[in-house]
Amino acid sequence: MAVKRIDFFSDCLRRRVEYHVAMPDDCMGDTREAAEKRKQLKVLVFLHGYCEMGIDFLEKTDIEQLAGKYGLCVILPNGENSFYLDGKATGRQYGTYVGVEIPDHARAVLGLSDKREDAFIGGTSMGGFGAIHTGLFFPERYAGIFGMSSALIMDFVAEKEASMAHGIANQEYYDLMFGPAEELLAGTNDPRVLIRKLKEEAKEIPGLYITCGTSDFMIEQSRAFHRFLTELEVPHTYVEAEGAHNFEFWKPQMEHAICAVLGK
Repeated sequence: MAVKRIDFFSDCLRRRVEYHVAMPDDCMGDTREAAEKRKQLKVLVFLHGYCEMGIDFLEKTDIEQLAGKYGLCVILPNGENSFYLDGKATGRQYGTYVGVEIPDHARAVLGLSDKREDAFIGGTSMGGFGAIHTGLFFPERYAGIFGMSSALIMDFVAEKEASMAHGIANQEYYDLMFGPAEELLAGTNDPRVLIRKLKEEAKEIPGLYITCGTSDFMIEQSRAFHRFLTELEVPHTYVEAEGAHNFEFWKPQMEHAICAVLGK
């Protein structure tokens, strides 16, 4: 399989950035045949977790091989520790960056499909949250979403004192990522608000696949989101499997998640 690093100036982040793409070998290059093959690829934007980088998943999972097996162009951006949300400050439009700017840039540079039915987004942990939120925020752009061990921590963050107790990040961090805690649960940074809005407007909701390990410290958040989707009669697939919050769980689950959103 072929991996390519692409650099460009991001208007969303107001600086030069890089992202990686993985695709079958015969899709790389400047030949007419390669260009025609790239048009046939499905596009998967994959979002990494907290304290990680997109390239980590090339090294620690089989995502590169899965790109070849299932005819994918996998786009691996770096979202830093942003939770992939748009901030108000200049250069902090991380949701638009991964949801619109990078896939549009990759399509322009590589000649990829721009059809909604060929576009998917997924991620792990913080990236699982980011994939769910981004896919629901831009539902006209994505046919399917998957979240593995998703950090669906909206209620936790809204309890300002609780977020100080675990030692992962301080309240100032959560305020910067999610906005004022008292406004979070009523605003569009909460994926549940986006789901309700799409339901009220009778708009199509992308296909959803949610999975989490039974020993994962995020399991209750995943279960709660599953119950929420069930109560609102939102079609989705929810899977629990043995495992914790680590690559040992994500590596074997990656293929299941990709197959689920592709309908294979």
